[in-house]
Amino acid sequence: MKKLFKTALFAALLFAASSVMAQTHKDTTLPQKAGTAAKKGWKATKKAGSAVGNKTAELASKGASAVSDKKYDEKVGPQGQTIYIDKNSAYYYVNKKGHHIYVPKAKLVDKPASK
Repeated sequence: MKKLFKTALFAALLFAASSVMAQTHKDTTLPQKAGTAAKKGWKATKKAGSAVGNKTAELASKGASAVSDKKYDEKVGPQGQTIYIDKNSAYYYVNKKGHHIYVPKAKLVDKPASK
């Protein structure tokens, strides 16, 4: 009888301990929550910084192009971009990241008539 009682008591304790351990694994701890929040904050900061950097590069490149290169008034780019002509007579426009995108003259479009 003692052996049966000991076995039943051991099984009950094992069951109670396993349910307590299972409960602690389901919950996230405070450092885990803080780590997740920090990752989200970093991603938002990185995205905003990238957008600001791209806009700054675009404006700087357009300003430098307006000063150093000639603006082509009769034609625009494929999506209506302002076209510049560099010192080598190459046609280009400045994209949203500030890069010069060179375009062949055949792909340029006539500028729409202004009212």
